[in-house]
Amino acid sequence: MRIATWNVNSIKQRVGHLTAFLTQAKPDVVCLQELKCQDVAFPRDEIAAAGYTVETLGQKAYNGVALLVRAPLAVSEIRRGLPGDEADEQARYIEALISGEDLAPVRVASIYLPNGNPAPGPKYDYKLAFMGRLRAHARRLLEAEEALVLAGDYNVIPEPEDAANPEAWVADALFLPPTRAAFRALLAEGFTEALRACDGSSGLYTFWDYQAGCWQRNAGIRIDHLLLSPRAADRLVSASVDKSQRGLEKPSDHVPVTVDLADR
Repeated sequence: MRIATWNVNSIKQRVGHLTAFLTQAKPDVVCLQELKCQDVAFPRDEIAAAGYTVETLGQKAYNGVALLVRAPLAVSEIRRGLPGDEADEQARYIEALISGEDLAPVRVASIYLPNGNPAPGPKYDYKLAFMGRLRAHARRLLEAEEALVLAGDYNVIPEPEDAANPEAWVADALFLPPTRAAFRALLAEGFTEALRACDGSSGLYTFWDYQAGCWQRNAGIRIDHLLLSPRAADRLVSASVDKSQRGLEKPSDHVPVTVDLADR
């Protein structure tokens, strides 16, 4: 089973890149973030033509998450929105159970964590509160002892080696000590960080800013992660970054990260 996560930074602008990725990589599930459109504006016809069903939680101009699931896999138990704050109107979390005839079920979530800048401030407070809610929800999901994958743009640089220039990020919400501590606390609930379980090398990035020639200088950071529950980690085969997507014309500033799990 192949699961990919990708912050597309506007689905309308990147639908061509996305459909090409679906054709080439043939993921079973794709977790998208930063759709920047409402549900009715999502390009469902193009995705359906590529052989995928779509579940979205959209928001006008901002945020937005989706799950794309390759036919004939079934989608059930869909949750839209992260529990813990009924007043939260930001579209940042969608979750579903994915199953198939020859596939042991996997619960998959697409997550777009808040950026949190400027910090300190209300946006950073929201980021840390969201991370706390995510940890609480993940703890409840783990009680079911299912294969679970929490995938997305976490807006967290876990370690100095996850940035080409870590000193440039010391005052940024993505790298502040409380941010990294909250990420470690989530991992400590029992999750395996898929990419690092397969590749411990430095220079492994998933985001390059559009500014200051970051792509040309390879001044990237690693902020897109797939966290695996123990049952999912037992099925881990490989994980990789599709860096080539950043070199396309009018690319997203993020690239897809993919994990392969054994079907059972």
